[in-house]
Amino acid sequence: MKIKKYILFLLLAISMIGCEQPNEPSQSVKLPISICLPMNEVHSANAPRRVMGDPGTKEEFLFPHHLYYIVMKKDGESTWTLWAQEHRILDDADWKAEPYTGILPTPGDSIYRYKEEINLPLATATFGERHEFLGRVYAIASVEELTFNQELNTIGSMSDLLDLAFSTSSATIQQNLKHIYSTPYNLTDDGDYFGAFNSIAQRVPHVSLLLYHVATKVDITWKTASSDLRLTKMKAKNLYAGNAYCFKPMENSTSDPVTSDKEITLIGSNAVGQWWEGRYYFYTIPYTTTGKAGYFPLQMEMETNGSGNNYRPTIYMKVNTTDPFVPWLRANFNIDIELPSGTDTKTVEN
Repeated sequence: MKIKKYILFLLLAISMIGCEQPNEPSQSVKLPISICLPMNEVHSANAPRRVMGDPGTKEEFLFPHHLYYIVMKKDGESTWTLWAQEHRILDDADWKAEPYTGILPTPGDSIYRYKEEINLPLATATFGERHEFLGRVYAIASVEELTFNQELNTIGSMSDLLDLAFSTSSATIQQNLKHIYSTPYNLTDDGDYFGAFNSIAQRVPHVSLLLYHVATKVDITWKTASSDLRLTKMKAKNLYAGNAYCFKPMENSTSDPVTSDKEITLIGSNAVGQWWEGRYYFYTIPYTTTGKAGYFPLQMEMETNGSGNNYRPTIYMKVNTTDPFVPWLRANFNIDIELPSGTDTKTVEN
């Protein structure tokens, strides 16, 4: 009998050693996350949607199929390190239309929402004996797969994160710039980055993010003084084709205006020449130059009356480089004489 009691006691002790203590923290935590895209109407999967930078427009945008998460954690007083990162491939059906109830709403808008959970290793986020954690979620979404200037899993600091950029050099990406969205690093809610979360203020940490365009919309309008004068060709030239910042879209810069082979033909050659007024818009990566601080240089090429003379103005458009959102830029051309051959520079403040 004593032997049986001893064996029973030993088995009980072993089982208690193997059990997790009541106050022992879990090795990971699930972070619920919602990625939201603003829109105008909810009618179908391809309903027109509006994002900051497109005021008053009704355009159709493609759903992002590639979603990149980067979660940063705070270690100590001021150090931020990589906590988790992931690339997820989505279908159109993953985006669900619903009313918008989060922070930073646009009055009257609804959203398309993608919901998921991210597993975060809790052991890497402890402070002393209390298992508190503070984190930030950054996201970029694109209809096409992106190529970054560094591997996401090599991000080692907040500086690395903010310098993360994607290549815009391919024709496919240039054609789909309007379908790329991200979380601007300087968009805040109650004084903190709007994608922040923590275990102290939130009983269940979670993040709901609105994503915004990284490419600016350029809106061109023109008219001529009489029916004898017509615009027969118009191009946007030398568009930005380098690496573009993911999370600070208004801080792309170069020493001089870009010279590249990227261009958009706004009006093709027209044999009949019935062009006296019109409007066209396109999306491009905004940037500023050292010599013209605070201005976006838009380079154009135009022709009147089929003359073969190419007029090449560079229009400097005023931008706010500290704003979280890329702007809607407008340029107006009032043409009252036949355009000469040569180069001209003019400044337009939008």
